[in-house]
Amino acid sequence: MTPSPQCRAAVLGAPISHSLSPRLHRAAYDWLGLPWRYDAIEVTAPHLRTFLSGLGPEWVGLSLTMPLKEVVLPLLDEVEPLALLTRAVNTVVIEGERKLGFNTDVDGLVDVLRQHGVRRGRSVSLLGGGATARSAVAALARVGASDVTAFVRRSEAGDELSALGADLGLAVRPRGWAQAAAGLGAEVVVATVPAGAGDDLAAAVPGALPGTALLVDVRYDPWPTPLAAAWGRAGGDVAGGRELLVGQAVEQVRLMTGEPVPAQVLLAALEA
Repeated sequence: MTPSPQCRAAVLGAPISHSLSPRLHRAAYDWLGLPWRYDAIEVTAPHLRTFLSGLGPEWVGLSLTMPLKEVVLPLLDEVEPLALLTRAVNTVVIEGERKLGFNTDVDGLVDVLRQHGVRRGRSVSLLGGGATARSAVAALARVGASDVTAFVRRSEAGDELSALGADLGLAVRPRGWAQAAAGLGAEVVVATVPAGAGDDLAAAVPGALPGTALLVDVRYDPWPTPLAAAWGRAGGDVAGGRELLVGQAVEQVRLMTGEPVPAQVLLAALEA
C-alpha cells in the first residue's frame, strides 16, 4: 500500500470520548511511518448511513463500537464469513467505493484467552448477550472450551447464542440474568455487559478463588470494574478490556494498512 498524507481512519460509536483506539492506531501509524490521521467521532445508529455515504476518497478504514457493530451490516458491500456468523462488525476497510466488514474482536479475545492459559476443556460462564457476547462464543469455540453457560437479560439473546454455538460445535446453555451470580463459580467467566450492568455481581464473588479462575472483563473505562476488583481481591486471575483492545487493534491495523505491527508497540502506547 502506498501511504498518502490524506489517508484517514476513525473509531465511531456513542458515546466515544472515552475511546483509547486513537492512541493505539496513532502509535501504529508512527511505528509504520505513515502520515495518517485517526480520530474518535461520535455517531449514533440512526446517523451511521449518512456518515458512511459522506466519506471522501481519503478514508481507508473505520473501527466500530457500541451501538454500531450490528447496525452497519446492511450498509456494507461485503462482509467476511466470521462477521456474518456473529452478526458483529467492528472493522470496516474502505477500498475505493467499496466498504468491507470484518470482526477482529474474535482474534483479540482468542489472544487474551490463550495468554491466560485457557485451553481445551474449560467450562465458561458468559455474562451478556449482545454483539461482543457473540464474538466471545466464536472465540471460546476456537480455543476449545467444553461448554458455555450464557446469562442474558433477553431470552431471544440466549436463543441466538445457543444457535451460534451449535453452528460452531460448542454447547451454549442460556440462563436468565437472575441466575448470573451462580455462574461466578465457573473456571472462566467472560463479562461482556455494558458499564454498570454487572456491578452488583461483585458482592457475589467467592471470598477465595484459585489463581486459575479467570475473569475476562471487556470493559476498560473505568477500570477496574467493581466485578474485576472483587475478583482480583479474591485471588483470581483478571484480564481487562485493554488487553482485548490491543489484540483486536493489531488485526485492525493490518487490515487497514496491509502491514503488521507488534502488539508491544500498542501496549507501550497505553502504558505511556
